[in-house]
Amino acid sequence: MPARLAILSACSLLVALAAASPPAAASSRYYLSLGDSLAQGMQPDASGITVNTREGYADQLYAIERRSVPSLKLIKLGCGGETTGSMLTGQGNADALLLGCNPAGGSQIRAAERFLRAHRRRGEVALLTLDIGANDVVGCASGATFDISCVTRGVEHINANLPRILRRLRRAAARGTPVAAMTLYDPFLQLYLTPADRSEAVTIDSYAHNLNGALARLYRKAGFRVAHVDSDFRTYDLSQSVSLSGQSQPVPLAVAEVCKLTWMCAPPPVGPNIHANRAGYEVIEQAFAAALGRLR
Repeated sequence: MPARLAILSACSLLVALAAASPPAAASSRYYLSLGDSLAQGMQPDASGITVNTREGYADQLYAIERRSVPSLKLIKLGCGGETTGSMLTGQGNADALLLGCNPAGGSQIRAAERFLRAHRRRGEVALLTLDIGANDVVGCASGATFDISCVTRGVEHINANLPRILRRLRRAAARGTPVAAMTLYDPFLQLYLTPADRSEAVTIDSYAHNLNGALARLYRKAGFRVAHVDSDFRTYDLSQSVSLSGQSQPVPLAVAEVCKLTWMCAPPPVGPNIHANRAGYEVIEQAFAAALGRLR
């Protein structure tokens, strides 16, 4: 083979090898966390103001996955108050400006698409997690009053918007990117601690069960793995009773768990607050880790 042809052949081989090189060869890999306040990681401070924290599930999952992927970097695009609608449009989230959410392109989904398309090398985005939908319905509860028509509208919004979100993320992400989304815990189980509100707490929990079933189906249909946070919070376990500090009678396990894993049962001014505490975020992190399996 002439020398010039040999050099060109060698160069072509090097280019082909570079294109097929494993993700470990990249200088950085990324964990992209998307969604609402849980994806960002938020908790109440001592005065009861909900603020960003580094104890969120994304922070904890990142710390664990970084042991096997040393070059991993965490990118958080989640924003408190985000709904499925505001994630798509960048409109309608009253908390966004207050929290300093200013996504590239004007909405979280567009910012996510930009990031994913800019990092489309195989394995460059090592994992993507999503939680969204809670804020479509959480405002339907006011104290112990639950607006059923509000819930119906919220679920309709989720059914219309979530498939679009999932589809756009799958299209923007490189083939084979591990993606997972979570079901929701029910913070309003705390109402059970007030005898007059117990039937309302049970009713809300039944709606949560139906909503999470719908979420899981939508996730699977879009090719997302499901982090079963509802199951890990024991959300529907109302038959098994356990003792709970401050209560004279045993309470359902689901109620005790939401008191243990969130700020809903904390005394004012810190509580009641729907956000997970560090232990709750750890349970969410473990649900995502189980869904994703071992990363490559």
